[in-house]
Amino acid sequence: MHEVISKGILSSNNGMNIYRGCTHGCIYCDARSLCYGMNHVFENIEVKVNAPQLLEEALKKKRKKCVIGTGAMSDPYIQLEEKLQNTRKCLEIIEKYGFGLAIQTKSSRILRDLDLLKSINNKSKCIVQMTLTTYDEELCKIIEPNVSTTKERFEVLKVMRDNDIPTVVWLTPILPYINDTEENIRGILNYCVEAKVKGIIVFGIGLTLRDGNREYYYKNLDKNFKGLREKYISKYGNSYEVVSENHEILIKIIKETCEKNNIICGVEEVFKYMKNFEEKNNEIQVSFDI
Repeated sequence: MHEVISKGILSSNNGMNIYRGCTHGCIYCDARSLCYGMNHVFENIEVKVNAPQLLEEALKKKRKKCVIGTGAMSDPYIQLEEKLQNTRKCLEIIEKYGFGLAIQTKSSRILRDLDLLKSINNKSKCIVQMTLTTYDEELCKIIEPNVSTTKERFEVLKVMRDNDIPTVVWLTPILPYINDTEENIRGILNYCVEAKVKGIIVFGIGLTLRDGNREYYYKNLDKNFKGLREKYISKYGNSYEVVSENHEILIKIIKETCEKNNIICGVEEVFKYMKNFEEKNNEIQVSFDI
């Protein structure tokens, strides 16, 4: 890891990355792409040591409360968080000022902060997002080696369900010739139904590959799926969008399951739900000028 003093923390869309880089080792990680301008080794985590201070300053200046998002580019619960607790410090600030939260992770470490998630959700709205790609536990350990398994993430979703904290599942990316099967998709969907998730985000059955993450992905195909790299190159070349041959049938299964179980499925609709701030504090406060 290396520490930096950052100039800002919130994006124009009220998103933040407390860390830059990751040690989860997911073979498909788009955040490795060169276009993001990360000028350090991906596993050498950049720690924004002043992130909590910057966040507090930003929230103090906000005229209108909103939902703060985190986890889109770097998981807020990487291994370092156990020691540094920068994510927890930021959640404490969000809770203190009564803002909402949409937090995305692949780690059961989020359960450490259940007290704050519940408090935020009691005041406004807290949405916990979990990525689920691979129902088979052994395959999951190959594709996402240094993170909580799918079963462990499912257990997190159930804890959130039991505490009335809404959840959203990112069912993406799905890797052609690896986990783009009906058995895999139905297994994940069964988890989603049992956990009573609010929404599912799926952009399509496939993944994106561009300079930076393509090389890492192919390196891992050579290591774990012999011959598959050549199959990818033959079929997809250097395409950015790599779409599974099973796209249509699997998307149909996802949509039908969501409709049957009242789960929000449209990407725009899910994002709209997550960005919509809700005030839950119904206490009547009266002040008098003396």
